[in-house]
Amino acid sequence: MPIAIKSIGAIIGTIMAVLALIIAVLKGVLGLISFITLAIKVLVIGLFVAVFLIIGLMVFRTLRDSRKSKE
Repeated sequence: MPIAIKSIGAIIGTIMAVLALIIAVLKGVLGLISFITLAIKVLVIGLFVAVFLIIGLMVFRTLRDSRKSKE
């Protein structure tokens, strides 16, 4: 085989290897982004639940205090 064909094959192989690495890195970045968005969603839902629980506790405490003050 002539050397030119071997060098063209090596260049094509190198380009394909670099493309495979870029695809792998992009796949990892997309996975990281999806994990971060999931964590943010869970955090927001947890904060809403905490706010609703705190409001509920405040309402029940107010009702309890108003019943004690009437007696």
